[in-house]
Amino acid sequence: MQATPKPAAPQAARHPTLAQSVCNNLASLGLLLRGGFRPTATDTLPALPNGQAARTLLMVGNAGPDMWRAFSGSREAADGEPHPLNRWTRRHVDAIAQAAGGVALYPFDATPAWPFQRWAARAEPVYPSPLGLLIHPQYGLWHAYRAAILVAPDLQLPAPAPSTSPCTTCADQPCLSTCPVEAFGTSGYDVPACASHLALPAGQDCLGGGCLARRACPVGEDYAQTSAQNGFHMQAFFKAVSGAAA
Repeated sequence: MQATPKPAAPQAARHPTLAQSVCNNLASLGLLLRGGFRPTATDTLPALPNGQAARTLLMVGNAGPDMWRAFSGSREAADGEPHPLNRWTRRHVDAIAQAAGGVALYPFDATPAWPFQRWAARAEPVYPSPLGLLIHPQYGLWHAYRAAILVAPDLQLPAPAPSTSPCTTCADQPCLSTCPVEAFGTSGYDVPACASHLALPAGQDCLGGGCLARRACPVGEDYAQTSAQNGFHMQAFFKAVSGAAA
């Protein structure tokens, strides 16, 4: 008896979708595809290299220490030039966007700045936290957005699952009581107070190991960043705002 032939593998299995291809390329860098959405005319986005309008905006970011492991061994991390992480991000994400027939946008070089926080809320479940950072139900405060990739196809990504902010059930809110100079409150973030503290010997724990208030958040502890990564970001922040302490 002749054996019944096996059904052909689905087309998507033989040829990964564009979104999966982007996801795989980002993963090799410790980066994540953080959802996406179909932009509208009011987003006033640039055209793609071929002149088409983008039908999908993909958010690119990181969570936890994976990106740091990839970046810290890079040429940008060792060359002593300004903005090493931004330059590393641009080098790799530009290549990924180009391979997808798209274009990359960044939160660090546009004037006026692209609305990455608003885009993030359209792409996945993130919420404002008492610290002003967006909090994610899984990652907590240990995540960031590094880029957005515009592509031509309408990828019809699944909508974010319904969720609520983890801050609404956090009665103690240790993020607000941990800051040594009470820089976070109902009136917002007191940048000069924070910068002044970082300049003092008493502020070296924050400067070298990351914001104590952020580290106090109990959400997403499994994604906590290393001290080296926290210190890198905090020192870059201090360099940018140290004039506020004067």
